[in-house]
Amino acid sequence: MQAADKGSSGELDGAGLRIGIVRARFNDAVTGAIAQACLAELERLEVEAGDIRHVTVPGALEIPVVLKVMADGGDFDALIAIGCVIRGETYHFELVANESGAGVTRVALDHGVPVANAILTCDTEAQAWARAEEKGRDAARVAVEMANLLEELS
Repeated sequence: MQAADKGSSGELDGAGLRIGIVRARFNDAVTGAIAQACLAELERLEVEAGDIRHVTVPGALEIPVVLKVMADGGDFDALIAIGCVIRGETYHFELVANESGAGVTRVALDHGVPVANAILTCDTEAQAWARAEEKGRDAARVAVEMANLLEELS
């Protein structure tokens, strides 16, 4: 794996980076939009399509275990978690939001691989749609920047 860093213009460069993406299918239209924006930004940052592994899981609680398997393999410079949890009428929202976020963080800390957390936690579907595209672009930029930084520090 080859790490890239910021070019002379300060722009992020993802050339040579291998990125793993785990996307929840729950709230599929929103998570699909996040993923589309993320993939488009990765392409803009020169991450080759062949260097991206994109898999789906049922929901946000399943994201961390697949991230862990990907991190265990050592094949990725950075990982991206994509999901969408919308508040309902029960405590289930807090459980899913908190546990999926904690799991994503644990994978990053346990494996020393950057994980961009693009799991939206919103009160309404309208809030999710308002944030989806930017969250996807941001996740791509975070993954590339952190992969570059960790390579520089090692």
